[in-house]
Amino acid sequence: MNCSVLTPEKEVYSGAVKSVKVPGISGQFEVLDGHAPIVSALKEGEIRLIDTKGERISYSIKRGFIEVLDNEVSLLVQGLS
Repeated sequence: MNCSVLTPEKEVYSGAVKSVKVPGISGQFEVLDGHAPIVSALKEGEIRLIDTKGERISYSIKRGFIEVLDNEVSLLVQGLS
């Protein structure tokens, strides 16, 4: 599946991933290939991406949103570090 991580200033990641783990406002959850469509608000915490090579990429965020639709994951985040 494809994933993009966007801040108000720029795109910080774009590429194929195996999984995306995010801090949803109701608790942490993971998105895998074939996930049902979803839109969710995100709270402060860590976003973890596992790319197709198995490498872990992580970002700390203050807040944001995730949208999953047709194996496309879009993360719109603020307070990225």
